[in-house]
Amino acid sequence: MAEITAAMVKTLREKTDAPMMECKKALTEAEGDLARAEEILRVKLGSKASKAASRVTAEGLVGISIQSDGKTGAIVEVNCETDFVAKNEDFINFVQSIADLVATQNPADVATLSELAMGDGTVESTRTALVGKIGENIAVRRFKRLASEHGLSSYVHGGKIGVLVDIKGGDEVGKDVAMHIAASKPRAIDEQGVPDADKEAERSVARQKAAESGKPAEIVEKMVEGSVQKFLKEVALLSQPFVKNDKQSVAQMLKEKGASVQAFELFVVGEGIEKKVTDFAAEVAATAAGNA
Repeated sequence: MAEITAAMVKTLREKTDAPMMECKKALTEAEGDLARAEEILRVKLGSKASKAASRVTAEGLVGISIQSDGKTGAIVEVNCETDFVAKNEDFINFVQSIADLVATQNPADVATLSELAMGDGTVESTRTALVGKIGENIAVRRFKRLASEHGLSSYVHGGKIGVLVDIKGGDEVGKDVAMHIAASKPRAIDEQGVPDADKEAERSVARQKAAESGKPAEIVEKMVEGSVQKFLKEVALLSQPFVKNDKQSVAQMLKEKGASVQAFELFVVGEGIEKKVTDFAAEVAATAAGNA
């Protein structure tokens, strides 16, 4: 039996917002497996257990660059330690420069990007100098570059959520779609594009919930498939209700406009990053006790 520590309970509670005792029970049942414990809580508590998991914890900015032809662009995420630095002009300029470089130079990965020329040195030397000047760690986390036959549109919300869309149909509908994606956060254009891992995770949770109903196996399987189909409609862009008119789906809106989405990229600052939370009062108290 794996030892369930207070730190493990705290981590699960921060990810799920579930009561502490429920977190401990789930970890015990999962024999210390955090991912399995989170799944158990989702089965028991439903959507409550997934609310905190989507919260953004790291700081930084999303930057977007679209070239003058309107058909080549890039979206990047650059992280820092505090929101204060994310508002620093030097940091903002650095993020935009990174986006411009990705759009024009098309580096293969972050390591290759780091070696590209920037200013009097490279991206890496510029980053290092900025760390020294600002006094916080800065990291280029990820980027995507899109090349479109039709045109690119974008939307950035508060520097924290960024969307780049390859769309046929014009910039006006493109901006509407980009704003919708930022608000509704689809995982794919259509249901077929939803990653298999996401489908299987949802199927696993649905099967456990359905099994608790005590219904016959064939009914349980229908309940499971019904839950999975509902999930796919919720996370596929085309089947989502359009944010500016929820009486029609995104697919219906696009058809009405004679438009179609070819691809999109959605970045949310800090998504999936665990941020260390410092209890300064406890830290001071511990230091004082150590000096006593």
